[in-house]
Amino acid sequence: MLGTMMDFPLTLIPILERAGKFFGPVEIVSRLPDKSLHRTNYGEFYRRARQLAEALQRIGLQRGDRVATLMWNHAWHLEAYFGVPVAGGVMHTLNLRLSPHDLALIINDAADRFLIVDDILLPLWEKVRPLVKVERVFVVPLTGEPVPAGCENYEDLLKQATGRFEYPALEENEAAAMCYTSGTTGRPKGVLYSHRALVLHSFGISLADAFGLSQQDSTVPVVPMFHANAWGLPYACTMLGAKQVFPGPYLDAESLLDLFERERVTYTGGVPTVWMAVLEALEGNPGRWKLQPGMRITVGGAAAPEAMIRRFDKLGLRIAHSWGMTETTPAGTTSKLKSYMQSLPMDEQFAIRAKQGLPFPFVEIRAVGEHGQVPWDGKTLGELEVRGPWVAASYYNLPNERDKWTADGWFRTGDVVTIDAEGYMKIADRTKDLIKSGGEWISSLDLENALMGHPAVKEAAVVAMPHPKWVERPLAIVVLREGARVTEDELRAHLAAKFSKWQIPDGFAFVESIPRTSVGKFQKSKLREQFADWKWKS
Repeated sequence: MLGTMMDFPLTLIPILERAGKFFGPVEIVSRLPDKSLHRTNYGEFYRRARQLAEALQRIGLQRGDRVATLMWNHAWHLEAYFGVPVAGGVMHTLNLRLSPHDLALIINDAADRFLIVDDILLPLWEKVRPLVKVERVFVVPLTGEPVPAGCENYEDLLKQATGRFEYPALEENEAAAMCYTSGTTGRPKGVLYSHRALVLHSFGISLADAFGLSQQDSTVPVVPMFHANAWGLPYACTMLGAKQVFPGPYLDAESLLDLFERERVTYTGGVPTVWMAVLEALEGNPGRWKLQPGMRITVGGAAAPEAMIRRFDKLGLRIAHSWGMTETTPAGTTSKLKSYMQSLPMDEQFAIRAKQGLPFPFVEIRAVGEHGQVPWDGKTLGELEVRGPWVAASYYNLPNERDKWTADGWFRTGDVVTIDAEGYMKIADRTKDLIKSGGEWISSLDLENALMGHPAVKEAAVVAMPHPKWVERPLAIVVLREGARVTEDELRAHLAAKFSKWQIPDGFAFVESIPRTSVGKFQKSKLREQFADWKWKS
């Protein structure tokens, strides 16, 4: 027997319509290349997103055609987030930090038909252009410079709209957006997000026990819109009518803090490296910035050290962990204390908050070892597997690549984790970064987070290096705070409080910086290459 509810497709169309009808005066703010602030609102955004949709159809966009974006975080990118998919197209965000070769590979694999590009990114596009076949290129004139030959002005594209746009009858499982994995473990792979997945994900992350978003918020997605849907924040904030503030290309600590203060920001999200720099600025300049009390920060992309969470708490700012992947749209878990945990000793509360947390509603997790699922004891390691309504079931253009999915339909993440009795997941490492020394596993992430809790350490990465006796031993690569000094023995003594002697790194290398991937994670493959000739002390 069927229920008596309406068959109402879950698409981005009702989200766009809701924003236009109910939240017209709410501001959308963008920092431009000259650092000035551009201000618009949901009413104007609604009109322009529909203009884009109609104009794309008028130039021949067909259902399922890919429209690429090479853009920073700003209001014009938000227009594409909605204008492309409600016209029946698929918005394909391009990671502007990739090399021209990698960008060309991705564009060609996706068969992108049109491209929207910021004028300040035209030098990058010129390096990519000879390697791809894109029909038409539309330039967003952020600086006012003339649009070069072979390209068209984005504003002129919008002028082709008549205002009589009608939405196509979209199905909820049609593709709406597309993103490629970062390619750190092989060639980048495309993930196609359905309208349904984006809508459900928007509801999921908005929950009070998730990111806790509401119409009352002033939000800054520091996480790039060109990677993993900016964690879904542009969709969810538009659905709720929350104020959106976009930082453009300025992600340094001072620029962000100025923006947080000026726009009275209550919620923001980004990777730990951003928040470490923000923390250093706040502690180094007490009283300079007047931030909103209790401003909420979601940190993801890598584990945030417990020491960092504690330091932000002292400043009256609240950090919550989240975990996700390109393949999970991307949010999968978040770490919030349960009601009966509020009375636990503070050390226990911080230990829980330093975990990646509980899965969102409808997202299921398990950890699997060599002999099947591992117990939820907070100690036993296993590879994290997930499934749910916004988890990818396959990769684009790779129908035979099934090794990332189990026979019973779970996605194998490649993250090695523990899950405790309360259901809180903690990442121990990536499978490729876990250190096996003398037959025992050592978590590089746990060592890194502990090292970054030392007052002299700014950043630390730990990698496995070959060892003549133990097969592998951990090598710690350390960046010190400006003017700080510390010895290897002092760092070992600091780690000895939490780790057994055999887990503590045998070697320490002090460097000025640690290489990162395009999305801000430590690039450990580069570190292993850099220290390939490392000699252990006898």
